[in-house]
Amino acid sequence: MDLLTGFKIFIEKEQLFMPDQSLLLAVSGGVDSVVMAHLFKAAGYRFAIAHCNFQLRGDESVRDESFAADLARRLQVTFHQVRFDTEAYTESKRVSIQVAARELRYEWLEQTREQGGYSYIVTAHHMQDSVETLLMNLSKGTGIAGLHGILPKQGKLLRPLLFAEKENLIAYAAEHHIPYVEDSSNLTVKYTRNFFRHKVIPVMQEANPGTVVNIASSIERFREAELLYNEALQRHIKRLVTQKGNTYMIPVLKLQKTTPLQTVAWEIFRRYGCTAAQLPQVLELLNSGSGKMVETGSHRIIRDRQWLLITPLVEEQAATIVIEKERGVISTANGVLRIKTSERSAHTAIPAAVTIACLDKETLQYPLLLRRWKQGDYFYPLGMRKKKKLSRFFIDQKLSVVQKENIWVLESAKRVVWIVGLRIDDRFKITPQTKELLTIEWEAY
Repeated sequence: MDLLTGFKIFIEKEQLFMPDQSLLLAVSGGVDSVVMAHLFKAAGYRFAIAHCNFQLRGDESVRDESFAADLARRLQVTFHQVRFDTEAYTESKRVSIQVAARELRYEWLEQTREQGGYSYIVTAHHMQDSVETLLMNLSKGTGIAGLHGILPKQGKLLRPLLFAEKENLIAYAAEHHIPYVEDSSNLTVKYTRNFFRHKVIPVMQEANPGTVVNIASSIERFREAELLYNEALQRHIKRLVTQKGNTYMIPVLKLQKTTPLQTVAWEIFRRYGCTAAQLPQVLELLNSGSGKMVETGSHRIIRDRQWLLITPLVEEQAATIVIEKERGVISTANGVLRIKTSERSAHTAIPAAVTIACLDKETLQYPLLLRRWKQGDYFYPLGMRKKKKLSRFFIDQKLSVVQKENIWVLESAKRVVWIVGLRIDDRFKITPQTKELLTIEWEAY
């Protein structure tokens, strides 16, 4: 089968685009992208050419830019071009040259696609590129998601040459007398991809000349296996993970009985910043006591009774908020207090909701303080004459570690007035002698 026929069959098989859609081809001037442009022309598809000059190779970069422009003229298609100060971007963003070039390239291509009304961006990644990607992913330990290599279609990106070997593209260029340019940076092995291209794959091919084609065939099966894997994984996640607000809850017993534990746990916890090195620490929480935790780059995973709780790391809010008499609304990271004063009458109804505190205003001294609770705090629970430590009260209420961390207390003259949203102190309750009420309502986010 000739390359053009294979090209058309692959596009139809993968359902990459509709024949009437207009596409934006990223063309560097090398054999891969130039042959791709000629295949699009020969197949009768609508397209334009886009070229990025990263200004990293002096005259060679100018040569490539001129070549791409001339190619667009010869193929009679629209040409888009841009020049980047890649080194300045690298310094300002503190990234490698490779990362800088990739970010600049795809951001500009997407802008050009939108402005030009093109349906997709098309790149000339071929079979060997996909095999290199798989091997690089294996060496980094990316798991099953790394085994699918380069996908033919990903969002607005298309790769219609993944069916073709590099040597087929070179042969097509020679047969049809298609000129192209060579990028000298492709010969260096200081870049990871080039190291695999020039050092790793050739050694593998010495042992088995069919290495690239065989791995490419496996990639097809890996892609389908990944679909089955993800279907099973989603069933496990649905069974194990419950969300309440910004907290995710996983029952310890259910997770312990899950098979395969390592795989399911990794796929769950890596979504919350857990690294492969941290996974054993997380699994140790299954056999630890309450209060033990592992902190990832973005979350905390906490053992709390029969649960593992996953909460995002947040910046610490001010420990104390001063409330003067005139303040009516106080906002916090996890809720808002609304305060109002009213006269007591014989018909005044006292709300029963724990989120509303009705207090005898005369018993309070301003300013009031709203702060996080701390060890050693105590109060006299409503209806009781004995004091009780807040830590003991929280145990009786069966609050989780995360719930305790989010507790506010209202304080007056160094006395706890209200454990916000839970219980008021008996010393500040409404009595028959109360003349003026202070009503405070708590609305949690």
